[in-house]
Amino acid sequence: MPVLLFIMPTYETITVEKRESIAVLTINRPDKLNALNKQVHADGVAALEDLRKDGSVRVLIITGAGEKSFIAGADISEFAGQTPVMQRNSFHEKTFFNSIDSFPKPVIAMVNGFCLGGGNELALACDLRVCSENARFSQPEINLGIIPGGGGTQRLTRLIGEGRAMEVMLTGDMIDAQTALKFGLVNYVYPIAELEERTMELAGRIASKAPIALQLAKEAVKFASRSNLDEGLRREVDLFAICFSTEDKQEGVSAFLEKRKPVFKGK
Repeated sequence: MPVLLFIMPTYETITVEKRESIAVLTINRPDKLNALNKQVHADGVAALEDLRKDGSVRVLIITGAGEKSFIAGADISEFAGQTPVMQRNSFHEKTFFNSIDSFPKPVIAMVNGFCLGGGNELALACDLRVCSENARFSQPEINLGIIPGGGGTQRLTRLIGEGRAMEVMLTGDMIDAQTALKFGLVNYVYPIAELEERTMELAGRIASKAPIALQLAKEAVKFASRSNLDEGLRREVDLFAICFSTEDKQEGVSAFLEKRKPVFKGK
């Protein structure tokens, strides 16, 4: 496992550490099963702004403290007294979900245990999802007489298709890790004891690639689900062309021709 080099600034409800070029953000409310409250959103947005500016970070992993829960959903106690206008306005502000979605570097959700409601929505905002065998997923909002409000209806549908998304949304049922893998909700499932090591290995493989190309590839793929094919193809060509202005492109081509491993610098 990479050596821990640097501790990021302190936040109230999360911790952030750097392991060489990989940052690990942990929602740290294990007594509340890492439920999302306003402070988590505020801390998450602030941390992502710090990480966005840190050129040494190439990949971000998001997880929850402990093996029992990734994020067990929103902190329902904060719903009390919320008017429709207050609730709607809160999602027009910069949320943790949207900050993850727009984060320029690859983001991996390392899901350990319960991944429910807002927790699943947060995982959906990430680029890849790796989970342990004890992971459990659901959008249980229907059981409270409400619907997902953190992007669940939109991101889940784009990820697993309308039919499966309807099943998850309308029943509120919990699905296990293997079902989530079959649905396409997660990319990998590992034993609990191997989850961190395997996720770090994946992050390390990605972090070894050219940082600018990673950012542009992420932008292109995300654009694909938010545009028509013609617009997407035009965007792809533009981003492809931008790669040719980078030193990393020159290094990649030279390394290939010289039959050696490239050393990318993010320039």
